[in-house]
Amino acid sequence: MKFYYFHLMPYPMEHDEPSSWVTLSNRRYDPEIGHALYNQYLDQFEHAERLGWDGLCVNEHHQNCYGTMPSPNLMAAMLARRTTRAKIAILGNGLPLRENPLRIAEEIAMLDVVSGGRIISGFVRGIGPEYFSTVVNPTHSRERFYEAAELIVRAWTEPGPFAFDGRFYRYPFVNPWPRPLQKPHPPIWCPSQGSSETVEWAARRRFPYLMVFTPIKRIAQIYGEYREACERYGYQASRYQLTVNLPIVVAENDEKARTIARQTALWVYHTGLRMPLTFWVPPGYLTESAFRRSLAVPRKLPTELSFEDLEEGGYIICGSPATVRDKLRVFSDELRAGIVCSGLPAGSHEATLDMMEMFAREVMPHFREDAAVDETAGIGR
Repeated sequence: MKFYYFHLMPYPMEHDEPSSWVTLSNRRYDPEIGHALYNQYLDQFEHAERLGWDGLCVNEHHQNCYGTMPSPNLMAAMLARRTTRAKIAILGNGLPLRENPLRIAEEIAMLDVVSGGRIISGFVRGIGPEYFSTVVNPTHSRERFYEAAELIVRAWTEPGPFAFDGRFYRYPFVNPWPRPLQKPHPPIWCPSQGSSETVEWAARRRFPYLMVFTPIKRIAQIYGEYREACERYGYQASRYQLTVNLPIVVAENDEKARTIARQTALWVYHTGLRMPLTFWVPPGYLTESAFRRSLAVPRKLPTELSFEDLEEGGYIICGSPATVRDKLRVFSDELRAGIVCSGLPAGSHEATLDMMEMFAREVMPHFREDAAVDETAGIGR
């Protein structure tokens, strides 16, 4: 199993507003605190590489305290110079949110060249509130996503100049300099929460599928659908195409780990992800089939999940090193997930560094049968 260090770069704060997204006033943001946090978070990424994590994950969110990374490519650029070995997974760029996706192709190519071919490019639609922040019509989200992805891949792989004449994006000259170092292009991942349309799209193109903040039963179901789709397209899915974002908290004993996890996980779900239902699912965001599925199997909002729901449902893992190893074996051996993207929040910066060291020392070595394997070789391309 491969381990990638995932970070939201939150601005941890408490408030009683109805939403942490879009409408939470930025007067609450203190740039002095933000300066300290950004540099601590970057230090944690560098520490992860020193401790042996295989990759580092950044992501894109807008106008919220949950994740203060509106430009993941900027963070990736810093990591490209501050690290030397770990892959840098951008999870990802919100393709439908951009009016100029060719700029994404250019920036990822730059990062790939500067980093020496360490970039993984995640393609995402962006969750519901992003469409309020960027004023993009969610009705066209999926079509814009598909078209932008096609443009970017062609820009990376076809010699230019050539014309691109799509429904949403039109370029008389596609001819980006530089071109990416990795061939035919950087690996592409598809982070999602289980959309059947995205499962099908990713499987057809052999792109790894990353499950994000999802209960373990749902992960097992979607992994099964993804494997079946891969078989329909004539191949067997590699375990490195099955990726999961799984917050993990480890401590000296189960009780201490649960205490830490309760505080950090409930902030993420009850404060960081607090928003009205209309922000989660703006009109037109879901296809008709997806909307019908959501009505047939209703799911709780993040703010409705208790800590027991999160722990028992497998949204998170917490415990002593032995407990974490046992729980992680379910993902490794039963679900056959090949890559775990995990953040390890522990309150203070120093406590987080200590927890990372415990995880690297007492958990990671037990899952290193594939230490010599390049998990991106032939995957995501």
